[in-house]
Amino acid sequence: MHPVPRDIPLRMETERLYLRCYAEGDGRWYYSMSLENRTHLSRYESENPVMAITNEREAEEVVRSFALQWAEGRNFFLGAFERTNDEFVAQVHVGLVSWDLPEFQIGYFVDKAHQGHGYVTEAVQAAMRFVFQHLNAYRVRLECDDTNERSIRVAEHCGMVREGHLRRNKRNKDGTISGTMIYGLLKSEFTP
Repeated sequence: MHPVPRDIPLRMETERLYLRCYAEGDGRWYYSMSLENRTHLSRYESENPVMAITNEREAEEVVRSFALQWAEGRNFFLGAFERTNDEFVAQVHVGLVSWDLPEFQIGYFVDKAHQGHGYVTEAVQAAMRFVFQHLNAYRVRLECDDTNERSIRVAEHCGMVREGHLRRNKRNKDGTISGTMIYGLLKSEFTP
């Protein structure tokens, strides 16, 4: 295990948002959020931990697990909240691919009540600053379903380069077949 840099921020701000790591006590609202977003997330986020939560205790265990993974430098889960009213708007996941390069993978979801307002793009741009400036990443990658037009737009709005398209490589729970879009961004290409 690679040591996590000691000076990484636990909170960052953008024009409209603040992003922070999860903490003890977040389970209550995280559980409510998970219930409200189940249907909304079922197509593209069926494997997300938020989909399996059945009560507040489990939600608290999930957010504690997120905090532990952060401390261990394996995964960095960031909640994105509106600065004006502290409402949860999105989650960004920064997952370790390799400390050797170093390379990270970014994933995200938006709260159903806040989609279409550019919050995910704003949060992902902040997460990329975090990854390149504080985790010293050489490269960041993003994979999304090729039918997820919103996610594709986020990647492109964040300046990521389309590196590949795996055609019809997965069967979805509803029986349809779709592919995977692969995007990447090098530190030398990143503009903060």
